Amino acid sequence: MSTQAAPDAAKPAITGVVITLNEAHNIEACLASLSRVCSELIVVDSGSTDDTRERAERAGARVIEQPYLGDGPQKNVGPGQASHRWVLSLDADERLTDEAVKIISALDLNADNHDAYALRRRNFIGSRWVKRCGWYPDYCIRLFDRERTAFSDSRQHASVQAKNPKRLDADLEHYSFANLGELFTKASGRFSNRAAKIMYLKGKRASALSPLTHGANAFVRKYVFQGGFTAGVDGLSVALSAAVNAYLKYAKLLEFQRDAKVRDAENFDKVW
Repeated sequence: MSTQAAPDAAKPAITGVVITLNEAHNIEACLASLSRVCSELIVVDSGSTDDTRERAERAGARVIEQPYLGDGPQKNVGPGQASHRWVLSLDADERLTDEAVKIISALDLNADNHDAYALRRRNFIGSRWVKRCGWYPDYCIRLFDRERTAFSDSRQHASVQAKNPKRLDADLEHYSFANLGELFTKASGRFSNRAAKIMYLKGKRASALSPLTHGANAFVRKYVFQGGFTAGVDGLSVALSAAVNAYLKYAKLLEFQRDAKVRDAENFDKVW
C-alpha cells in the first residue's frame, strides 16, 4: 500500500524542494512561489547561521538539516524524503512565473510518459533580464519523477539525468546577482576558488598560457558568439566576468602547482 501523503485537493501531487545556506533574504519568496503548485515543501539546509530555517518553517516547509555534500548529492536529499513522486526543485533565488504556474498546474503527471520537465530560465542582474550571452533561453529541468530519475552525483553544477524530458513553454526567474559588483565578486572569489580546487584534486594541470587562453576564449564566446555585444553594458559585463572567472581558476590552479606555501595554506577538504 502506498505511504504517500494525500495531495492538497487544489494542487498537483508535487513536492517542492530547495537547498539552502544562509538564504533568509530569499527563502520566503521562493517557498511562496513553490506553494502555488506544490502540496508539500521541503528545505534541505546545510548549516545556516541566519534565520533561514525559522523562516522556512513559518512558511510551511519541513526543514531537513544536512551538512553540504556537493550540489548533486545535496539536491537528492530532499526528493528522498518527499511524500510525492513528482518533485519541483528550485534554487533559493529562483521563482516561478505566472505562466509556469498555469502550465504546471494543468499537467496530467500520472498519464504522461515524460520523466521530467524543463523550464526556460530568465537570468537577472538586479532587476535586469539578460537575454544574451547564453543566459536565455537557459533550459533547466526542475520538475521530475523521483522514482525514475534524479540529479547526477556531480558536486558542481549537477543536473537531472532524465531519459525522456519535455520542454515546457514557460519561464522561471533566476535572480542570480544583486548587482554588477556581485557578478564580478562571485566570479573572482568563490566560483574560481572552488573550480581551481576541484581541478587540482582531479589531477588537472595548467600551463603558463592556460589562464590567458581560457580567459580570452570565455570572453569571445560570451561577447561575440553568444551575442553579448548586442546587450550593452550588461552584455559586456557578463562576458568580462566570464573571462575573469576562467582566467582566475586556471591562474589559481597554476599557483597550486607552483607554490607549495599557497597550496599548503589551502584547505582542500573544504571545497564545497
